[in-house]
Amino acid sequence: MTLRFGTDGVRGAANTELTPELALALGRAAARTLGPGPWVVGRDTRVSGPLLHAAFAAGLASEGATSVDLGVIPTPGLAFLAAADQLPGAMISASHNPFGDNGIKLFRTGGLKLDDATEERLEADLERIEAEGIPGSPTRPGGDLVGRLRSAPDAWERYAHHLTHDVLDGRDLGGLKVVVDCGHGAASEIAPQVLASLGATVTVLHADPDGTNINAGSGSTHPEALQTAVLARGADAGLAFDGDADRVLAVDAAGRLVDGDHLIALLALDMRSRGLLHDDAVVVTVMTNLGFRQAMEAEGIRVVETPVGDRHVLSALEEHGLALGGEQSGHIILRERATTGDGLLAGLGVLDAVKRSGRTLEDLASVMVRLPQVLRNVRVAGNARDVAAGIAAEVAQAEIALAGRGRVLVRASGTEPLVRVMVEAPTHDEAESVAAALEAALPAPAGGAADGHQVPGPS
Repeated sequence: MTLRFGTDGVRGAANTELTPELALALGRAAARTLGPGPWVVGRDTRVSGPLLHAAFAAGLASEGATSVDLGVIPTPGLAFLAAADQLPGAMISASHNPFGDNGIKLFRTGGLKLDDATEERLEADLERIEAEGIPGSPTRPGGDLVGRLRSAPDAWERYAHHLTHDVLDGRDLGGLKVVVDCGHGAASEIAPQVLASLGATVTVLHADPDGTNINAGSGSTHPEALQTAVLARGADAGLAFDGDADRVLAVDAAGRLVDGDHLIALLALDMRSRGLLHDDAVVVTVMTNLGFRQAMEAEGIRVVETPVGDRHVLSALEEHGLALGGEQSGHIILRERATTGDGLLAGLGVLDAVKRSGRTLEDLASVMVRLPQVLRNVRVAGNARDVAAGIAAEVAQAEIALAGRGRVLVRASGTEPLVRVMVEAPTHDEAESVAAALEAALPAPAGGAADGHQVPGPS
C-alpha cells in the first residue's frame, strides 16, 4: 500500500495514488475489519468520485457485504445516517483538497471515526489482501453470498429533516439574510434548500459542481467572494463550507471572517445560557488560538485540549461526556446531534443564536479576541519527531520570553518530513520574530536550507 492512513482516512491523487485497485482492496479490508454492514457509502462532487465509489463498493461486495449508495451527500449526512441506522460507512472525499485529489473516510458502526486500534487492524488486513493480489483467494464468497449494491433514495431527505426539525426544535430563521458559499461541493443542493426552508433569505454562491471545480477559489478555503457578497447584499451573515461540508467558516455583516475558534466560543456561551453545555466545558485542539482560551477562562468555561484532528476531539467529548468541541478550521462537533464535524449543523446553530439573541454575529463573536498567529512548515532531514525534540531548549526560551503573553507549539507532521512551528503573540511582528528564530534553530535538510514557509491562519 503506497498510501497510509492520516488523521482522517486515506487521501491522495485520484487514479494515480488513490487507485481503483487500492479502493477495491480497501473495501475488502473494511468489510473484514468493520463487518458486513450493510454499509452506507457516499461521495462529494469530484469527477473521480463515481470511479472510487464503484471500486470500494465492489470490494465490499467481494467480501459478501452489501453497500447502500447515498450518492452525493455531505460527510456529516452520511455519518448521521450511519448513526441513525447503526451501520458502518465510507465517504469518498478529499474534503478541502483540490479536485484532482480524493480520499476514503471510514466510519465504524454508528457513524463513529476509527480508533487507533481499529485502524491498525484495518491496515493489517489491507496488507494481507494486497499480498494475495487483486484476483483474491478462494475463500471469498460466491453464488448468492456475494454482496449486493442498492440505492437509498430517501437519504438526502432524511438528513435534511434532521437539520430542519431536530436541531432547531421548531424555531426558524425568518428575517435573516444569509449568503451561503457551497464551494461547488456536497452542500451545493442541501445547504440552500435547508436555509430557505427555515425562512432565511438566501443568496447562493458556487453551487454548480462540474466535477472539477470543487473548492476552486471558493468555499471555506477561499472565503473572499463570500465576504464581498455579504457586504454587497447587506446580509446578516455568510456561511462557507468545504468540499464535503464537514467544516464551516462564517462572515459577519461587516465582511469580516469568523473562524472556527470564534464560532465555538459563541456557541459555548449560547449553549451554556440554555443549560446545554455539559460540565461548562469545551474541547479544542492544540492549534486553537490562545485568545480562545483566555476568553473561556474569563467566562468560567473549562477547556479540554487534544491533538490535531476531529477524531481526537470526538474521543475527548465522549470520554468526558461533553457536548461541544472543534477546530480552528471550522470542524465543529455538536455531540448531542452529530458524531462528526457538521458544517451545516454548526452554521444553523450560529444563525439560530443570532436570531434568538437579537444580536449581530459580530457582537456574538467578539467574546474572544484572536491573538496574531504565525504558522510555518519547515522541511527537515531525518526523523521529524527527533528534530522537533532537538530544539526543546529554544522552545523553552521562547516561552519564557513570551511569559504568558503568547504561546509556542512545535510538533512533527504525522505524514511528511516537516516540523510545524506555531507562535502566538500580542503582535504579529513579535510572533514572526519568535517563529523565525525557532525555524533557524532547526537543522536544514542535506544540501540546502530549511524551506520553511508561513502558512496564514484565518484572520
